[in-house]
Amino acid sequence: MAKSSAAKPAGQARLKKVFGAVNPGSFRVSAMILGLTEDDELQVLGSGHRASQGIKRGYVTDMKAATYAIRDAVERAEKNAGHSIESVWVGCAGAGLSSEVTRVEIEVGGRRIEEEDIEHLLIEARDAIRPDGRMVLHAQPAHYMLDGAHGVANPKGLHADRLGVEIHVMFADGAPVRNLTEAVQNAHLDVEAVVAAPLASGYACLTPEERELGVALVEIGSHVTNVSVYAGGMLLGLKSLPGGSADMTDAIASSFGIKRSDAERLKCVSGSALASPSDHREMIAIVSPDNDGESTIARGADDNNRIPRAALVSIVTQNLSQLTTQVRRALKEMGFTAGNGGQVVFAGGGAELAGLADFAQSALAMPVRIGRPPHLTGLPEAHATPGFAALTGLCLYAADDPIDIRSIGPRYQQSARYSGGDVVVRMLRAVREYF
Repeated sequence: MAKSSAAKPAGQARLKKVFGAVNPGSFRVSAMILGLTEDDELQVLGSGHRASQGIKRGYVTDMKAATYAIRDAVERAEKNAGHSIESVWVGCAGAGLSSEVTRVEIEVGGRRIEEEDIEHLLIEARDAIRPDGRMVLHAQPAHYMLDGAHGVANPKGLHADRLGVEIHVMFADGAPVRNLTEAVQNAHLDVEAVVAAPLASGYACLTPEERELGVALVEIGSHVTNVSVYAGGMLLGLKSLPGGSADMTDAIASSFGIKRSDAERLKCVSGSALASPSDHREMIAIVSPDNDGESTIARGADDNNRIPRAALVSIVTQNLSQLTTQVRRALKEMGFTAGNGGQVVFAGGGAELAGLADFAQSALAMPVRIGRPPHLTGLPEAHATPGFAALTGLCLYAADDPIDIRSIGPRYQQSARYSGGDVVVRMLRAVREYF
C-alpha cells in the first residue's frame, strides 16, 4: 500500500488507504493514485501520463529512459493528487505472459470441512505449481469443489469426501519482469507487485457476471495485443499476439511517406474501421492546421497536401482485418467460438478507433463491445477511456488485494517484505480473514 504524505484537503473524506499504480506501456507510461475512504468509497486522487521511453513491446530496452518516464508519470499523478506515494502496483503487458489452471484435491473422508482443511488444500495447491524456470506472477484460488461439484465459494462447514480447488496461475519470463521491477525501483519506488495487464484490464472492463458466464477480452496495446478468455469467474487462457495499434500507425506512415507523428494524428482524428460512401470525396490534411513546422508532402496527395479519407480508411481496415484474423484464431485455439454465445470486449488504446466494435463484430461473428473503466469519483474524463483500462484496473486490483498462494514472484523477491516462511503465514492469515 502506498502512503500519503499530504494533509487531507478541506471537504475531502478521510482516507484510510492509498494505492499507487504504474502502467509502463510502449506508447505511454501512466500512473494513478487511488484512495479508499473510511466509508469504503474508492476515489481517484490523481493521475498522469507521458510519452513512453525505453519500453518496447512490454520490455525494458533502455533502463535509464524507462526509469525517467516512470518517475515523470508518477510525479505528475502526485502533483494532481496532492499526495506522494512510496510504492506502486506495476502493470506488465509483455514478458511472455501465459496462464494455466491447476486443480488440486485432498481427501476429507466425509466429515465437516474445517478451516485447517482449506489451509492444507491451498498449501498443496501452492506446492503443485510447476513454473519450469518461469516466474509466477499470480496464483489465485478461483473456486472450490466438493466431490467434483464446481462453483463452491466457501466450503467451510460443508461435508464432503474430497475437497478440491482450481488455482489460476499466471507465468512470465523472469528477466523482463526483473528489468521492469528495477526500472520502477530506480525511480525511488517500492514494488508492491507486478500484475499481468490482462488481469488488471479484466478488473476494469468486465462484470462479475461476464467473467462467470464466459467472455473474451482483447486488449490492443501499442505493440502487443493480449487475448484472454474468462469463464467460471476466472481467467482460463491467454495468448499474446505480436502486433498492435503502432503497426497501423507505421502502415499509414509507410503508405503515404509521412512522419509517424502525422500518421498517428491521422489515425486518431480521421481514421475509421468503417468505410463511408463520402470517404472518396472528403479530403483530409496530412498535417495539423496548427503545425507551424515543415510538412512532409504525402505520396498521392493533392496540391494542398491532402489525401482522400478513403485511402486512409483502406489502410486501417486492411490492418484491422489482419489483426482480427489473428484474434479469431487465438480465440478458437482457446475454445472460445461463436457457438459458445460469449461476448468479446475490446480494450486498450487501439480500441479507441472509431467503428472498431462494428468491424470486429462482423469479423469475429460474435457480439462485441468496447470496454471502459468503471465510473470512479475523481476519474478524469480523459482517463475514462479504453486506453487507460489497465491503469484503472491496477488500482482496483490493489484495492481488492485478492488471496494469492504464490511462493515466488516480484512481491517475494526483489521487492520482498516477506521471507519464505512469512509467505505461508500471510497466506494462512488471509484465508482465516476470508473465511
